[in-house]
Amino acid sequence: MKKKCPICEKGELVKAEDIVSEIEGYVFVERGERCTACGEEFISENDAQRTISIARKLGVWPEPLKLHRNLSKSGRGLVLRIPSDLEKGLKLKAGSHISISKIGHKIIIEPE
Repeated sequence: MKKKCPICEKGELVKAEDIVSEIEGYVFVERGERCTACGEEFISENDAQRTISIARKLGVWPEPLKLHRNLSKSGRGLVLRIPSDLEKGLKLKAGSHISISKIGHKIIIEPE
């Protein structure tokens, strides 16, 4: 029995041997399934785990990061200290421009 695509619900999932993923400039070719209608690709669990393992060894797999910090008061605003390892990893320095977005109850800080 053929599986229907969970995204478009129109096409069928067929085996694919040429799914390409790119992580930090490294290209991985994986196996999985592809929808005949919308082209959505689903990487097999084994290939996904293999890619993650290799990307970790290469040092390019992003580890989840959740830091806890206290805010400081400065004038009429609050100050958030960015740890030095993030500063170096993101190539930030005093005077760097960042963007701050509010999405629901979350704050997103991105270097520009």
